[in-house]
Amino acid sequence: MNKRWPMIVSIWVTVTVLALATMLTQSTELALTGFGAILATSVAAVSLIHLFRAAPKNFVTELVYVAGGSFLILALASVYLLLKG
Repeated sequence: MNKRWPMIVSIWVTVTVLALATMLTQSTELALTGFGAILATSVAAVSLIHLFRAAPKNFVTELVYVAGGSFLILALASVYLLLKG
């Protein structure tokens, strides 16, 4: 397994947990706003990890995977919220 996948999957899991917590504790409007903050945080996390590692190799690839996966998770959560409510 490639070294980058554990980091990517851990960020996706964190995004999922944060999305679920937001959905359960906030109104629909506030949850949708919170999803934007969660997405921005996931992208910033990849940038910070690479900053502390001082390793620019595969930065863009990891950024695309994390952003794409996080966006998909939050888009599905948004659709669920909008259909639920």
